[in-house]
Amino acid sequence: MSYDILLALGVFAFVSSITPGPNNLMLMASGANFGFRRTIPHMLGVGIGFVVMILLVGTGLIGVFDAYPITHNILKAVSVAYLLWLAWRIANAAPAEPGQPGGRPMTFLQAAAFQWVNPKAWTMALTAITAYTPDRSFAAIAVVGLIFGLINLPSVGSWTVMGQQMARFLQSPMRLRAFNWLMAALLVASLYPVLWP
Repeated sequence: MSYDILLALGVFAFVSSITPGPNNLMLMASGANFGFRRTIPHMLGVGIGFVVMILLVGTGLIGVFDAYPITHNILKAVSVAYLLWLAWRIANAAPAEPGQPGGRPMTFLQAAAFQWVNPKAWTMALTAITAYTPDRSFAAIAVVGLIFGLINLPSVGSWTVMGQQMARFLQSPMRLRAFNWLMAALLVASLYPVLWP
């Protein structure tokens, strides 16, 4: 892979990883509700889960979409339904009572599995494989996975830190409830490119 392609891939990985999307919005909400340390498994699940997704998409799953275009529509419907359910859960997360733990953050496995119903993750993976691995060799696919692995984790971590920093402002149950409703609304808004491409 040439230096120019690596540079372009790095820019694509950074821009697509740092911009708002379902993962980043949920990590920001988790950072605000649970803090950075308790959100680490969620962040690792996003980062590692997405690299695994790239490897599997690149080594064969992309062919399923090429051979059976209906699978793309099925994936879209499942993704939208799941994200709407998650938005409802975020919006209705009750603030913790004093001395009581308030819910729990996503686990590593839940966050890794979420990549498979995250429309932005699918778009990122399919675009990266299509644009940056024209020969679809395993070496090129592995480089794409490595670049995303190096860039994605710090990017998603920054959203968790933003949420954690907002936690002081969100001490009031009313503010926390409003924040959760805002995060839920933004999560639903992130479906706009999926529903109206």
